[in-house]
Amino acid sequence: MAATVLASERGRRCLWALQCQKWIWRQRCLKFASATERRNIGKVLIANRGEIACRVMRTARKMGVKSVAVYSDADKNSMHVAMADEAYFIGPAASQQSYLAMEKIIQVAKISTAQAIHPGYGFLSENTEFAELCKQEGIIFIGPPSSAIRDMGIKSTSKAIMSAAGVPVIEGYHGEDQSDQCLKEHARSIGYPVMIKAVRGGGGKGMRIARSEKEFLDQLESARREAKKSFNDDAVLIEKFVDNPRHVEVQVFGDQHGNAVYLFERDCSVQRRHQKIIEEAPGPGIEPEVRRKLGEAAVKAAKAVNYVGAGTVEFIMDSQHNFYFMEMNTRLQVEHPVTEMITGTDLVEWQLRVAAGEKIPLMQEEIALSGHAFEARIYAEDPNNNFMPGAGPLLHLSTPPPDSFTRIETGVRQGDEVSVHYDPMIAKLVVWAEDRQAALKKLQYSLHQYNIVGLSTNIDFLLSLSGHPQFEAGNVHTNFISQHHDELFPAKQATPNEILCQAALGLILREKMITDAFRVQSGDKFSPFASSSGRRINISYTRNLTLLDGENHVDIIIDYNHDGSYNMQKGSAQIGLPVPKYLSGASATGTQGGAIAPMTGTIEKVFVKAGDTVQAGDPLMVMIAMKMEHTIRAPKAGIIKKVNYQEGSQANRHAPLVELVDEDMESN
Repeated sequence: MAATVLASERGRRCLWALQCQKWIWRQRCLKFASATERRNIGKVLIANRGEIACRVMRTARKMGVKSVAVYSDADKNSMHVAMADEAYFIGPAASQQSYLAMEKIIQVAKISTAQAIHPGYGFLSENTEFAELCKQEGIIFIGPPSSAIRDMGIKSTSKAIMSAAGVPVIEGYHGEDQSDQCLKEHARSIGYPVMIKAVRGGGGKGMRIARSEKEFLDQLESARREAKKSFNDDAVLIEKFVDNPRHVEVQVFGDQHGNAVYLFERDCSVQRRHQKIIEEAPGPGIEPEVRRKLGEAAVKAAKAVNYVGAGTVEFIMDSQHNFYFMEMNTRLQVEHPVTEMITGTDLVEWQLRVAAGEKIPLMQEEIALSGHAFEARIYAEDPNNNFMPGAGPLLHLSTPPPDSFTRIETGVRQGDEVSVHYDPMIAKLVVWAEDRQAALKKLQYSLHQYNIVGLSTNIDFLLSLSGHPQFEAGNVHTNFISQHHDELFPAKQATPNEILCQAALGLILREKMITDAFRVQSGDKFSPFASSSGRRINISYTRNLTLLDGENHVDIIIDYNHDGSYNMQKGSAQIGLPVPKYLSGASATGTQGGAIAPMTGTIEKVFVKAGDTVQAGDPLMVMIAMKMEHTIRAPKAGIIKKVNYQEGSQANRHAPLVELVDEDMESN
């Protein structure tokens, strides 16, 4: 009991500290209100979509600033459009023709008389040309000067600047000679494994690990290809790869008066596909002295490029807590809410005020760290299929109730569609508590309250991950998922009978809803199609319903009762058998007869032609879908019978990409 009271008292003290800190910087902000009026930011255009657009709009509304949305064909009915004070159409779903179309966005800013543009993250947020264009047009770009974006956006340049400023830098090659031979020689001298990274990279794009010289050139080509697609620049750098490193980043903030501060660190080590999945602040197990050195190094980095606004300095940290500069993200990060939760700040409000010429609301000594926060990114994806992203409608969406310590950052609602054209993130779940253990319990509790129907999501995986003993102990690193793969991806168990019956009931009730609606619309109450009692054509009082549980077909026997209730009984289960070898070449649409498209996307590269012999696992082609590169591999050994798509063509989900036959069948 005493321990409970003590913990409760600690929580009250943490809350009081956060409230005091918020009061201090709000008072400071009031002093600079006239500055905002002088710069006349009364309306801001958000050059983005989804949850970040909604996030910026909420703060703008709180500050009395009107918001302008832009939207593509795919987003005309989206949440950020509904939230905005004004919204303007800017083109087709493809981001190159809409959210990346600089001239269109500038034109909307002029038409709407917006004084400023907030780029969010991704898209144009780190585009030097766009920042310069805003300046030329007299529009305030809510971000750093274009020179800082340029210097930090080219990794080779940023490493040189950081080294000169005294910030620790990891060993690597950042030179201009981009020939295969030069890069290969530097990789050999640095020593494998090495990291190949696009010089203009970010978000895990254009990043590959080469663990041996044998695979170096393949990984180099893949990194270049993705870099060219994502950043229109295929230049790369080579760095020593640190085994089991931690990814620790520091939130920095600068103003136009030469001030710069840090708001402590975030640990973003747990990743898949080099992209973050759970972030937390502060970093677990980091001592105050290391925390101070991290923060001071990050401020040194920001001042070296005269940084203004919100930015993040990312470090690689080894097991001895030595840290090395990795890159600087010259924008607001996806995971910024965890920093806001432990510092009691609103970083978007800081962005707007600093862009208007005000000073940073708090000086370094006034920024206090209180409690612990987690952010879990909820994606439409299948963790059991290499985190393959998905798209489609959110048929049902219910979340934990938001409160002062629980934030749901989202850009979709029930009934909305996760688009195939953009990132598959559904929401960010952010929680705060007085210490890491309490915050972790709150995260797990909140994940259990999330319910999504219509798409595969990573919620169960996040629960498994956050409940892993090593994660609970704070022993996190970038190889966490691969190292603990067997525990995080246990063999699938048969679905419990009650869940199967609930699924069957859901289908029956949906059927009833449809038939009731038909009866009302048709006006023919005697039509057999207007009955949902089980006495429709070919349906008796008892019926069978077959459900698919993984690869298994499960029969549910349903009795319709006169009182409107149902009795259900699980019947036989059918287990599928492999297709006989002599028939395996007959199908061109499944893995037995070739390769199919996992989702709608563009064919980026084709490696094979008709007549080629391949082995199981050989790459057949590369597809770009949902902002990611997917390598389509041969499901078995055989001979290519036909390649159905050329480079640059669009393929729909489940379309047969390559037809494959066994060697002995081809010889016959």
